[in-house]
Amino acid sequence: MAYLAPIHKPSSVRHALKIRFLDPSEESLILAKANRIEIYSHTEDGLILSYICALYGKVTMLERLQPPQSSTEQLFVGTDRQMYFTLSWNAQKQQFHTERSFVDQADPTTRDSQIQDPCLIDPTRQFMALQLFDGIITVLPLAAKGKKKGPSEATTLGEPIPSRITEFFVRSSAFLHLQDRNDGRPQIALLYEDNHQKTCLSVKILNFSAGMSGEAGTASFDDVGGPREDLEPGASLLIPVPSPACGLLVLAETSISYLHKPPHGDILIEPLKETAIFVAWTQVDHQRWLMADDYGNLYFFMLLLENDEVSGWKLDKIGLISRASVLVYLDPGFVFVGSHQGDSQLVRIQDRSIEVLQTLSNVAPILDFTIMDLGNRSGEAQTNEYSSGQARIVTGSGAFQDGSLRSIRSGVGLEEQGLLGEMKHITDLFALRSAIASKYEDVLVASFVDETRVFQFSADGEVEEQRDYNGLLLSEESLVVSNILNNNLLQVTRSKVHLLEMEGGMIMAEWSAPNEQAITAASAGNRKIALSVAGTEIVILDLDRDLLLTARKSFFEEGQISCIHFPSVPLDVCIAGFWQSASIAVLGATSLEILHKVTMSEDLVSVPRSLLLAQILKDQQPTLFVAMANGEVVTFAMDIENVSLSTRKTTILGTQQASFKALPREDGLVNVFATCEHPSLIYGADNRIIYSAVTAEEASCVCPFNLEAYPESVAIATAEDLRIALVDTERTTHVQTLKVNETVRRVAYSAKWKAFGLGTIHRSLKDSYEVIQSSFKLADEILFKELDTYALNEDELVESVIRADLQEPSGDFVERFVVGTSYAGEEQSGSERGRIIVFAATSERKLQAVAQLTVKGACRVLGVVSGRIIAGLVKVVVVYSLNTPSLTKQATYRTSTAPIDISVHGSLIAIADLMKSISIVQYTRGTAGTSDELKEVARHFQTAWSTAVAYVDDHTWLESEAEGNLMILQHNVSGVTAEDRRRLERVGEIRLGELVNRIRTIEVEPSSGATVIPRAFLGTVDGSIYLFALIVPSKQNLLMRLQQAIAARVQSPGHVPFNRYRAFKSSVREEEEPFRFVDGELVEKFVDCPAMVQEEICEELVSGGMKVEVEEVRELVEGLRRLR
Repeated sequence: MAYLAPIHKPSSVRHALKIRFLDPSEESLILAKANRIEIYSHTEDGLILSYICALYGKVTMLERLQPPQSSTEQLFVGTDRQMYFTLSWNAQKQQFHTERSFVDQADPTTRDSQIQDPCLIDPTRQFMALQLFDGIITVLPLAAKGKKKGPSEATTLGEPIPSRITEFFVRSSAFLHLQDRNDGRPQIALLYEDNHQKTCLSVKILNFSAGMSGEAGTASFDDVGGPREDLEPGASLLIPVPSPACGLLVLAETSISYLHKPPHGDILIEPLKETAIFVAWTQVDHQRWLMADDYGNLYFFMLLLENDEVSGWKLDKIGLISRASVLVYLDPGFVFVGSHQGDSQLVRIQDRSIEVLQTLSNVAPILDFTIMDLGNRSGEAQTNEYSSGQARIVTGSGAFQDGSLRSIRSGVGLEEQGLLGEMKHITDLFALRSAIASKYEDVLVASFVDETRVFQFSADGEVEEQRDYNGLLLSEESLVVSNILNNNLLQVTRSKVHLLEMEGGMIMAEWSAPNEQAITAASAGNRKIALSVAGTEIVILDLDRDLLLTARKSFFEEGQISCIHFPSVPLDVCIAGFWQSASIAVLGATSLEILHKVTMSEDLVSVPRSLLLAQILKDQQPTLFVAMANGEVVTFAMDIENVSLSTRKTTILGTQQASFKALPREDGLVNVFATCEHPSLIYGADNRIIYSAVTAEEASCVCPFNLEAYPESVAIATAEDLRIALVDTERTTHVQTLKVNETVRRVAYSAKWKAFGLGTIHRSLKDSYEVIQSSFKLADEILFKELDTYALNEDELVESVIRADLQEPSGDFVERFVVGTSYAGEEQSGSERGRIIVFAATSERKLQAVAQLTVKGACRVLGVVSGRIIAGLVKVVVVYSLNTPSLTKQATYRTSTAPIDISVHGSLIAIADLMKSISIVQYTRGTAGTSDELKEVARHFQTAWSTAVAYVDDHTWLESEAEGNLMILQHNVSGVTAEDRRRLERVGEIRLGELVNRIRTIEVEPSSGATVIPRAFLGTVDGSIYLFALIVPSKQNLLMRLQQAIAARVQSPGHVPFNRYRAFKSSVREEEEPFRFVDGELVEKFVDCPAMVQEEICEELVSGGMKVEVEEVRELVEGLRRLR
């Protein structure tokens, strides 16, 4: 049984519109991103996200409606399951309200329309036309004439009426603006391709007759003359021209035409200066438009009018934008560019130029991705439990000029504010206020192994290093430096404790350990300070009484002191950790008697190394954090009455000890920054402690630094430098972008060479002809800087790239990049349809082609099995051995059509076929002179247009197919008959609604109490990344029941049933509900439900004959949320 949850939401924008939706006086921008609708407000600061909502269906159309008695407009939404509904805004509840929804309009006997804009409203706003299927227009009346409209009527949509037309393969359509309205019947223009592949234009009149009470009306379309056939073959878009001209623009590749009375009226054709493939447009006013082409050019178009008649037009190229899917003209001078294959943008139109004001990041389409690290970049076995932020996913995103590499990681973000300079070996950081009454800190103290340095900041952020500061001892390492009461400074070094006067730096008091013993650790509270002397003795000094020694005790029985902490919370205790006993103890601050003791490791293999007591959860007991030497973080709740420790919990952050620093929050609580090989921010949310990775990977120490120029900042030291940054308060998904300006079709990563192998495609125009050049690049893992490039031959395209450990004839294994290619065009000979090229990287990280082979079919996919290359060609899979400088064929296997993906586990190879689902092949290496063998051992005997496959469990594979479904297939190795043992059985399926381009298997070691076991990541065309996991057997029934109970109570806009939304659906089969799949996004909505609804849900959950408590379910769901 499987679990699926998004770790990066879809970011592709295909549909957008401007609408008065939230407020009658304000227009909002609404975007559709796959199954999500986002509402933005346009302000002086740019686009501000006002609301986001997930729907049960992928949005395929958006349109605005104006009810007759409403001051705001309504939103018409259509989905990929042919479900349609209208939404209004409930201002009181601040959420969508469904006004009306329609039943499924799907027709299994028809073919889906490929038209760009399938939803049109006629200029009189009386009718809506939906072009859902080829040869059919569905008409929805928007207003029923002659019928009284009561104030309670919320919508004006009538019943849908399908009407057949003779035009198929429609490219574009538009309702016309008519000068003569005496007839009153709307006219629709259709640009289409006829059976002879000729581009034609026809105009049809809509005849509508309203039905009697309770009956649907009738609708038909009559031709206005015959079709016009003298259009340019490359015509692609129609733009209706409003009054006073009332004509039609036809956009083609080499010209723009204006028709006065289409289809057979006067036509004005003017050629373009440069060839352009127009893809989107938006109207500015009655004679001006903005247009975008396939190369990212933005044009300003204006009709020239004389006596309200068109005499010509002007077209000016004004700037370069992302390749637009949709354009929306906002306030005067502003336009929104919605993009599927590049970042969406907010653009300001200037005099013959543009300015990009805001960018909305988009990682779609994800053509390929690789997992750069998963908690361990050394390539060794994974030793820590999977947690959010451990996986860095690098994607090849976008296309052509919008192509890029994107590094995606879920975690707490850092926004760098400034770099102080290169400084190595910083051991700790401290922030000071030069004026005790100020709320801002302006002095940063950096401690090194053998010195202390002081940096003072001005109000505007200028910094100056101080050679002397108020008597601080700068020739030694500082363990503590802080402001204390009475306007004094406290400094603790390895040799002494100083109490200094803030003004003048006079020493107020000083304390040194006897016999020149070293101070090994120190921690200061509000009025006292605790010291570890020589690692065996704890000393308490009173800060109010000039460092008076108030307590002193040696701990020979417990062993040497490993860490010490004096809490800032109002408790008169000191907490210490010990080496030999691997324990922590809560000590009374006045006597140092042990009040409470806990053994942290029974086998004494790990010891406590850092301590922090912090109030991280509101209205709950303070939490004690204990960092262990093996990378574990153990937490306890401390009872402030009897200082006892309870509720022990353990979290694995990494393999090395963490160090804690408290970051104060405005609400009086604190967040905790843990520095280790995986820096994390620990914060409270929903009465739970959340651990989230931080994007500052190389942080060695931090401290809060509330600087006037950079409020609520932190100072961060790395192994190389010191910088100031802002830290997010909670986890989000962070995307780092490197523009490549080419299609990054394939990505592979080598930890050994610290580099990516990229298969790219560059597109350019030369003398109005499109030129394609493909290449293989080596790019640095940190800066993504191009290190070397290998250009492929003319008309040769990169198809696949992998990193592989290949076996040479000597028996040694070598790391190589392997590239598969294909040749475009029919002019290539039958014996040369592609190549396989093997690359090595030199010590200077330059590419060296060490072997290559010309193949008879396009090499679509590559893999490695037993040190040998496995290549998917057309209708055949071939195993090659490396025999530098050539490749030797060892075994072959015939496929049904074309192999589209390969997943290798041991000697088993799963081959995803373009049309015939997947087959499992066993590879056997030849011995004693026998040949290698590829033998089919199992097959899925159903039709499926596969897109990707991955091994996820014993004899179990995950397959994605082109219609947006996922299937889990299991090899029935214990079947009764040989036929049973050859079958792959369906053990799970769900409709994702997005096309998956790539599935990557991950290997992690789950904890003993894990609910799910992560197995794979999925990258989609719409920019989503999903986590696929297997549910442990003990939780399967609970999660299935939980999903069922939540689905019955949580409604989606449009009232679309959850089971219908997630049920498998393809052209050959349709189910009623998902099978053995849990939708993580739905299950996580449990914590957002009101308390009463949570109780109702838990009433339905019975485990072992006992009711499951709300708190137990909340804890389970919170654990699932932390996975992403």
